[in-house]
Amino acid sequence: MTGIELVVFDIAGTIIEDHDEVLSAFRRALAENGIDVGERELKEWKGASKREVIRHFVAKSMAKGQGDAEQIYDHFRGLLEEGYRAKVTPIRGAQASFARLREHRIRIATTTGFYREVRDLILNKAGWADTFHANVCSDDVSAGRPAPYMIFRAMEATAVPDVRRVIAVGDTPLDIQSAHNAGVKSIGVLTGSHGEQRLRREQPDYIVPSIAQLPDLIEREFANRAASGS
Repeated sequence: MTGIELVVFDIAGTIIEDHDEVLSAFRRALAENGIDVGERELKEWKGASKREVIRHFVAKSMAKGQGDAEQIYDHFRGLLEEGYRAKVTPIRGAQASFARLREHRIRIATTTGFYREVRDLILNKAGWADTFHANVCSDDVSAGRPAPYMIFRAMEATAVPDVRRVIAVGDTPLDIQSAHNAGVKSIGVLTGSHGEQRLRREQPDYIVPSIAQLPDLIEREFANRAASGS
């Protein structure tokens, strides 16, 4: 198909629909501990390690009576898991895209700012427990996005050493920043909460409506490079 050997997918907003589960859980967990955060500010942290987000806003806030960061994080986890136990909806065309990539021997992996338990909950409910060659979460690395470490861990787990043969796909600015920091190609999708204008500010290599268009894009844009050896 192409010279691409690995495609790394974000999860929420990229391969499953985003119904505001994450932002809602953040807002509630922080607000109930006296920390008010604007939606716009919180939205910029989408895709980051969830523990790092809580720690950031607790450290930043001077609100009286605010709770301990770990206690707030535990509360956040309970709210988040409740939301995803209720409903997980795959992005339309996701399963077909995964199958097409695998048919052409392109390895696929996930990276996510979720912790391991909620990642596994989502993948199991979506029927994808055995779909990916590797699944990496923020628990597995020393720092989440925009650090490149989750992408590097996915490369290590799938035995793909060349960043020129890797694509990272996501719906947030942090997804694109992480791809740039890793030196891999970045593809933004418009199925999350960030619009095209915001994603373009991060200068992704490509933007597509959803991952349903991804296999065609890869074949069209990278086939010639593979044939020429570039």
